[in-house]
Order: sequence, then C-alpha cells, then structure tokens
Amino acid sequence: MQLTITGYSTALFSTWYFIDEFRILFDAGDGVSAHLLQKSRRIEHVFISHADRDHLGGLFQFNQLNARPGYPVIYYPKDAGSFPAIKDFTEKFDPHVASAVWNAITPESNLRIKEDLIIKAIANGHVINKPGVKSLSYKVIQSKLKLKPELTTLPGEEIKRIIEEQGKANTHIEIQNTLLGYSGDTPVEDLTRWENTKVLIHEATFMHEDDNQIFAHGNKHSYLEEVLEMVSRSKVEQLILGHFSARYSADQIDRRIRELCNRYAVNIPVYRVLPGEATNDILKARPVNH
Repeated sequence: MQLTITGYSTALFSTWYFIDEFRILFDAGDGVSAHLLQKSRRIEHVFISHADRDHLGGLFQFNQLNARPGYPVIYYPKDAGSFPAIKDFTEKFDPHVASAVWNAITPESNLRIKEDLIIKAIANGHVINKPGVKSLSYKVIQSKLKLKPELTTLPGEEIKRIIEEQGKANTHIEIQNTLLGYSGDTPVEDLTRWENTKVLIHEATFMHEDDNQIFAHGNKHSYLEEVLEMVSRSKVEQLILGHFSARYSADQIDRRIRELCNRYAVNIPVYRVLPGEATNDILKARPVNH
C-alpha cells in the first residue's frame, strides 16, 4: 500500500501528519486546518502524542471546523491532565464540538479503528515527569486472518464446512503487519521498537548529540545520528524524518542525512520534512539519499 502522507513538523512551533488512506491525524499543531482545508474533513481519528503546545495548538480550530456526531475521535495519554481541561474549555467556547469523542489511552491500548486496522500505543521517554505516562508513540497495524496451515490442503467444500462448524476463531490465525510507525517526540530508547515497519515517521530534532541545550525545559528528543543508526539495524522500508530544529538550514539537514546514510549503509528511501515547510504527499518526493 502506497500511503499519502502530508505533514508539517518544526521543533517548538508545530507538528502534524495526516495519513489519507487511514483517515488519521497524528498530532495537531498549528496550521493543520489552514493547510488541509476541506481535506481535513476526511480525518476521523486524531492521535495526540503528548501535551506540548506545538503538538496540539491546532486542535481547537480543527475540532471547531470538523466536529460532527461521533467524530473526530481524539485519543490522548491518560496521565496528561491538559486534555480534559481542553475538552471542557472547547465545549464551553464552541458547544457544537461536544459531539467529538475524547478517549484517554494508555501504553497497553490496542485500538481497533477498523476491522483490519489496529493502533497500538507505546510509552516513550519524551516527558520525564512522574508519575504516569504522558507521552506516546504509535503503530498502525494491519490485521488479517489466515487459514491455519493444517487446513490449507483440504478440499474447498470441506474447509467451508469446518469453518461453519468451528468458526473463524478456531480455524484461522491472525497475521499482523506494521504499516506505519509514528515516534512523536522521543529519544531513541529501543533499537528494536520499529522492527518490520513499512513506513516510519521519526523525529530528529538535533543534528548532533550535544546540540540539545536549546531545550531548557528538559524534555528529551532524538538526534539524527541515533535515529539513522537505529534504522540501519532494523527492517524499516521507508523513513520520514521531521521535527528538526529551526536553527538548521535545508542544506545542513540534507548534507548530514546523506553523510550518515553513507556511514551506516542506510539504503532505504529517506525523506524529510524541513523546518517551516508543509509537505504534500511526502513519499512521492525524491528521497534525500537517492
């Protein structure tokens, strides 16, 4: 499946990604409605990674424009107390948005938003305040039922009879494939987290490990080299990098990506969302490293 991904991601200012085929929005920073216009109406599910303002500042207008009975469904980390306050405020300010659905979720959540599509929430280490988990990453997982191997050699009519008698739960096994991963803001904590992911959207705020003094509040981010080193050790098919600090130019970012792709032998297509630029259909652009 070729995904249509539109996004904007600049550290400190705004981050959002819209995946058209899934009708999903990951994070809702400023400008999401202004860029997507009427296309924002296609969004049914909004997954917010954490409560930093650059990841949810656009939620107010998006919800005001698109709230209708049962939609959008907005998911957020259960332990982040900002979201109930936002829900209460927006419903007082724009009463019609009360038709939107707000769901508090935890890292144990596996959300089946369609018969064949599961969203898995994953705790990450961006927000270090305790207690609770206040920052999440997400996986979009395709779920398919496959006939058990021992039944595949039987005649068609017999297979049909067995399924009718025993049901799919006893005659099929579930096969899951990770179609997309979204890191949100996070340091690289687990080199195997994104194993076997077809498209990975990962933050890369800093060019170098020692650049992160710019973030005085202490929340943790990734730097580009650790992301590419992780990807070099994982089965990831396509990589989208974003959330770069606005201190870097396009030339600095592209040169560093190419340098590190060569160093770690990263041969998969690598795309980037540059600071200050919204990018339509990211995967149709020319990869930086090709």
